[in-house]
Amino acid sequence: MLFKERDSDVSQQGGGSAAAAALSHFQILGASDSTRILRFVSFPERYEQWRQRASLVLADIDLSPDLARDIGSRKWLRGAATLVGLSALALAGWPDFAPLEAKPAMAVDDAVRDEFRSQMIMPLALGGDSGRRMGATREVVPLKSAPERPRLDLVATLSRGDTFARMLQRAGVSSAEADHIAGLVSGAMPLGDIAPGTQVDITLGRRPAPGASRPLDALSFRARFDLQLGVSRESGRLVLDPHPIKVDTTPLRIRGVVGSSLYRSARNAGAPAKAVQEYLRTLGNEMDVSSGIASNDEFDLIVDYKRAATGEVEAGKLLYAGLIRDGKPRKQLMRWGNDGQFFEASGNGEMRSGLVAPVPGSRSSSYGMRRHPILGYSRMHKGIDFRAGYGEPIHAVTDGTVEFAGRHGGHGNFVKLQHGGGLETGYAHMSRIAVRAGQHVRRGQVIGYVGSTGLSTGPHLHYEMYRGGKTIDPSSVRFVTRVQLSGGQLAAFRGELAKLQQIAPGAALATMTPDPALSDEPVREIDRIERKQKVG
Repeated sequence: MLFKERDSDVSQQGGGSAAAAALSHFQILGASDSTRILRFVSFPERYEQWRQRASLVLADIDLSPDLARDIGSRKWLRGAATLVGLSALALAGWPDFAPLEAKPAMAVDDAVRDEFRSQMIMPLALGGDSGRRMGATREVVPLKSAPERPRLDLVATLSRGDTFARMLQRAGVSSAEADHIAGLVSGAMPLGDIAPGTQVDITLGRRPAPGASRPLDALSFRARFDLQLGVSRESGRLVLDPHPIKVDTTPLRIRGVVGSSLYRSARNAGAPAKAVQEYLRTLGNEMDVSSGIASNDEFDLIVDYKRAATGEVEAGKLLYAGLIRDGKPRKQLMRWGNDGQFFEASGNGEMRSGLVAPVPGSRSSSYGMRRHPILGYSRMHKGIDFRAGYGEPIHAVTDGTVEFAGRHGGHGNFVKLQHGGGLETGYAHMSRIAVRAGQHVRRGQVIGYVGSTGLSTGPHLHYEMYRGGKTIDPSSVRFVTRVQLSGGQLAAFRGELAKLQQIAPGAALATMTPDPALSDEPVREIDRIERKQKVG
C-alpha cells in the first residue's frame, strides 16, 4: 500500500521505525488563501454572449406572429401593435414634394423685382404688361377713336339651315349688301344647291364712317365641284366673276386578283371602301360570294369618278361589277336606269329572291277560318295579321306598281300592289298612305304607316296576297323577281356596257394639267404668314 490509515504508527514496508508520509485533504486542495489565476475575456466574445442571450429573449417574444391565427390573443395583439408601429414609421417618412427655390446670384428685393418686371414680356392671357407704368399727365390726350386695319380677311362657313345672306351678315357685311350679293350668286346657281360646310373667303375694306359696316371688297368660294364663284368690287360696283373648273369624268376602273380576301385586295388596289361594299352586295344578289369566288379569280369594278383641275377628286357610285375566271368574264353587271338597278350583259335585271316582311313585328293571326273579333261569327280570314305599333312604316314586300291606294271598306286605308305574273299584295288598316295609284315602288320602300282604320280592334297590319284575283295564303309564296330589257333599251344598254369595258384600268389617274387661274399662291411675303380669321 502506498498510503495507510492516519492512526497507523507502523509502516508495513521497509520494516523500520521511520514514519510514513501522510497527506491531508487540506494539503491536496491547497490553502484557501492561495492565488487564483483569472482568464481574460475579449470584447468580441462578450458581444457574442450578449447577442445569443438577446436572440433567445427575442425568439420567445415573437414580435411578428401570423395575424391569421389566434386572433384576439396576447400574441396576436403584440403582432398587431408591431404592424401599426411599422406603418406609422413608414408614413412618417413620406416624402414632401415641395418646390425648391434656387438662391439667386444676387440679392433681389422688391425694388429690383419691379425693375425686372418692367423690362420683360409677360403672356397677355395672364394680364401681363411691358415697360414702366406711369400716371397720365396733362400732356396726355385721349384718342378720339382707335385705329383699325384698312383690310380684314375672313373665312365664313355656311352652316346647315343657314342662308347665304345671313352668313355674310355674321361676317360683318351690311344687310343690304348681303342681300345684293346673294342675288348675284343666285343668278349663277340656286342658293339651295350650295352644300352646308362650304367655306367662303371674304375680304372687307375700310369703314366709310365710324360705326358703319365694312364694305365687301372681294368674295370667293367653291360653289360646285366644277364651278368657282367670286364677287369683286370694280369702280364701286359689285360684279360676279364665275370661273368654270375643268373636270375629268373618266370613270375609275380597278382590276386585281381576289387572293385570300376580296375586300382587302380591292382596297389595296385603290378602290374606295363604299364602292367595294356595293360591289360585294351586287355580286351577292347573283351568287354565293363566300363559296362561289376562288382565290385566283379577278375582280373588275368601275366607279363613277371626277377629277378637278384644282386637284380635288370625287368618287361616286359603282357603275360596273365584273368577275373574271380563267380569262373569261363570269359575271358582268352594269348599273342602268333611273332607279339604279344592275343588269347582266344579257339584259336581265338584278335577281331578287324571296319576300321581305312588310313590318318587323310577329304574326298575331294566320290565314284561314276564325271567329271575327268585331262581327262575332266565324268567317274566312283572307290574310295574315302582324303585330306592330301605331305609326310604324309598312314596306313593299317586293317590286311592283300601286294598283289601288285609298279607302276600302272594312280594310280602312288600303294599298294594293301589282307584281306581275298574276300576283298582287294588299296592306290594310293603315293610318296614313305614302304612295299613289300608278306609282312604281321598289322592294322595301315605305308605302304607308300602321294604324287601326276600318274593322280593327287595334293598331296592326292586315297583309293579303292574291293570285289571279283570288286570295291565297301569303306564307306559301316565295318568288323571284327579275326585270328584262328589250328593244331600244337593250341596245342602249349594250352600247353603254361596251363603252365602259373599253376603259383601261387606271386611266382616270393620268396626269391632269392644273388650272393656273385658280392658283392660291400668295403674292406678297406678308401674305404667306398671315392667317385669316374664321367666322363660324
